[in-house]
Amino acid sequence: MILRHAAPALLGLSLITGPAQALDLNAMTEAEKQQFGEQVREYLLENPEVIIEAINILEQRNAVAEAQADKELVSANADELFNDGYSWVGGNPDGDITLVEFMDYRCGYCRRAVPEVAELLSEDGNIRLVIKEFPILGDASVLSSRFAVATKHVAGDDAYKQVHDALLEFGGEPSEVTLRRISDGLGLDSNAILEAMNSDQVTNEINQTRELARRMQISGTPSFVLGTEMLRGYLTADQMLQIADAVRAEQG
Repeated sequence: MILRHAAPALLGLSLITGPAQALDLNAMTEAEKQQFGEQVREYLLENPEVIIEAINILEQRNAVAEAQADKELVSANADELFNDGYSWVGGNPDGDITLVEFMDYRCGYCRRAVPEVAELLSEDGNIRLVIKEFPILGDASVLSSRFAVATKHVAGDDAYKQVHDALLEFGGEPSEVTLRRISDGLGLDSNAILEAMNSDQVTNEINQTRELARRMQISGTPSFVLGTEMLRGYLTADQMLQIADAVRAEQG
């Protein structure tokens, strides 16, 4: 496509190379190279849209390559993404595709994603949700994730979901006092949860998710995996619904 547009700039070279000869820059004299460069420069100055066209093509090729690389990452890490044995599972547990969310309680975009994910699950009805605790925004994030994971160990999945939602709505700084207030308000065993927060089991789960994120080249939140597709960043429910349809169509 680029050579098609640049063809007028190369016409003058027929006097140098002949119409049937391939263009060989290495075979040119310095004078011929200078003449060629001047012709190309003149053409590009007169037709700058060619440069934009070339950049767009390069970006499209890079996007295709990155999407394929992400698919390969999802495939290589599928067991840990979809069935790690410890992450909370919601939505439709028997759904035909799975949405995995890497999230941080202190992340503003994670909070914005809450109603979008809820709408996606409501509208589709056939999506399984897996939440990955991925605290990357400092000590407060780590403290919140430890509290959530410890709640799951002590009180089970339903209690985890309640604490998960409460932490995403919580606007203050997490501390033993504020976390105890949350668990007390939900009627949970605050002492047992706070004691479990620094257990090896909680630490190992968070570290395993961090290692998985490293392999998946995930460095920000929210990050999603929907079926075979990596979705890096915040998306609306409508966007995710379209991707879900595309994933199903691809899977046949």
